[in-house]
Amino acid sequence: MRHDRYTGGTAPRPGAVIAIRNQPETPVLTLLNTPLSFPHGGSMKNRFMLAPMTNQQSHDDGILSDDEFTWLTRRAEGGFGMTVTCAAHVQENGKTWPGELGVFGDQHIEGLSRLAAGLRAHGSLGVVQLFHGGRRAVPELFGGAAPKAPSEDAETGAVALTLAEIEALRDSFITAAARCHKAGFGGVEIHAAHGFMICQFLSPEFNRRTDAYGGTPENRARLLDEIIDGIRAACGAEFTIGIRLSPEHNGLVFDEMLNLAARLLIDPRIDFIDMSMRDAFKLPNDAAYADKTLTQWYTGLPRGGVRLGITGMLRTPEAIHRAMDSGADFVVIGRAAILHHDFPQQMADDPQFVPRTTPVAADVLLSESLSPTFVAYMRSFPDFVQPD
Repeated sequence: MRHDRYTGGTAPRPGAVIAIRNQPETPVLTLLNTPLSFPHGGSMKNRFMLAPMTNQQSHDDGILSDDEFTWLTRRAEGGFGMTVTCAAHVQENGKTWPGELGVFGDQHIEGLSRLAAGLRAHGSLGVVQLFHGGRRAVPELFGGAAPKAPSEDAETGAVALTLAEIEALRDSFITAAARCHKAGFGGVEIHAAHGFMICQFLSPEFNRRTDAYGGTPENRARLLDEIIDGIRAACGAEFTIGIRLSPEHNGLVFDEMLNLAARLLIDPRIDFIDMSMRDAFKLPNDAAYADKTLTQWYTGLPRGGVRLGITGMLRTPEAIHRAMDSGADFVVIGRAAILHHDFPQQMADDPQFVPRTTPVAADVLLSESLSPTFVAYMRSFPDFVQPD
């Protein structure tokens, strides 16, 4: 039996818990096209969420560009029930890629308002992903100062945050969410995955603090909890709050992340978890949990009103059906949405839809409303774009 650190009791293996499913008797093809409500705020018209994806298309100062507006609104037009922006940095020193969307100042509100209206016009729930790169932020992108992290990091030269800086970081996430709310977005997603700042706090490898923000799973999650509390207070009961989590890698402990997700899935403060996996159907790296797939471990957790989305190589209708059959509330689509702006509509129109496979010609991506800058970025991924 594994100890549940958050309830203080002894929990059965998560896989033994009966999953809370939405209309389990409903065929997947029908379920994918049914609405999904959230405890706070809006709803999705179907079960397709556009994954937050780096695209390097915004201006150097973080202001929304026409290219990024077009890329996102075209996906909303193509049928995504929720459209999530790329990672948008909440402090200037959190910037990790060129052309990254910013939410750290009021100068960003005009562009955010335009985008929120554009997504809303197509019936898609618009969500901004709030982000800080932490030890992975790139100093050359914000003036050359050393990056900040939970603890000192020799590999990147990052320096440990002071308690005052942690409080300022927390407040920056909250203020950024308030800007998004003011701009007309339906919600935000807090990026706590993939080895960036909040994920670094959750990791005992990268968070070696001995104060209130380190040393135990509860303390390592304290910053995330304070951000959630602050956003809910600042943005009210009609604002959707989601969390992106990773189950493993980047110094995370599988058992701890499973327990954190279990706690959050019954948390009345939030609305959804976007569980981001490299491969949704692989077995965990932790041998003690290698008797079920990653997806099975997380869909096996009980849920309150919090919805669970799954991502990780969901690039075909077959993979999407498998994720939904496993108990996901919605699917999070990344590379398939790059290849087809209207992936949800294609699946709705044709159950036998066969998506494009990679590599594809640059002209195909341009026709799908990627800018030349975005296409150039996608060339950094092996075998995605055909050589010219």
